[in-house]
Amino acid sequence: MVEIIPIPAFRDNYIWLLHDRGHAAVVDPGDATPVLSELRRRGLALDAILVTHHHHDHQDGVAELLAACPQCVAHAPRAGHYTFPHRPTAEGDRVELDRPGLVLRVMEIPGHTLDHVAYYAPPHLFCGDTLFGCGCGRVFQGDCRQLHRSLQRLAALPEHTLAYCAHEYTEANIRFALGVDPDNPALRARAAETARLRTQHFPTLPTSIALERATNPFLRCDRPAPLLRELLRQHQVPADDAERVFCFLRERKNAFQYPLTYPNPII
Repeated sequence: MVEIIPIPAFRDNYIWLLHDRGHAAVVDPGDATPVLSELRRRGLALDAILVTHHHHDHQDGVAELLAACPQCVAHAPRAGHYTFPHRPTAEGDRVELDRPGLVLRVMEIPGHTLDHVAYYAPPHLFCGDTLFGCGCGRVFQGDCRQLHRSLQRLAALPEHTLAYCAHEYTEANIRFALGVDPDNPALRARAAETARLRTQHFPTLPTSIALERATNPFLRCDRPAPLLRELLRQHQVPADDAERVFCFLRERKNAFQYPLTYPNPII
């Protein structure tokens, strides 16, 4: 039986720990210290590391973890440049974890970075910084059309798929989403539940593909809400062109001003 838990890191990162009470794997360890602490606390042997992309907050702890856990094998995208020993992963590859007992399929999902991959073992999806709770990553490499295509791949996964995003951005993302889709009852319900969870310092992740389809404006560009349609009309963006709607939304979110009480997502 695999248990998956978030290890908080930095300001708002989650390093995902997968374990069977004896052996473990981690996803995107930007910091080795909290991982080593959790491994010791639970008495776990680290067998594998999965890296989704090259940004420092996703890979800076890998070398230290490999040094501390000689039996561990790191997996990282073939399209990226990594200085630690690793097995390169690319579209369609399989990463087999004998313990804790998962076979993950590699999906290339560029847009946030060109080397970005996801690891998918139904119903679990480790999607790094491409999909967030009620949002998506910024475009650092490639272009918004590339990111849109990657998100469409994730949105096409079964509704019950659980997405383990790498940052706790849901509350801030919902604030933006309400600004373009204020009359969405599913989004309003999600806002209330998210506020409840964060008030108690609980994570809002993993999320589900079903919930994202219902509430995430970046996955709903083929059916813009009435207020968004009016904004598109004002900016002469055709509402029936989902790709252009997505790019408009991503640019608008880049410039979105958050109240001081909200963390401003940097990604």
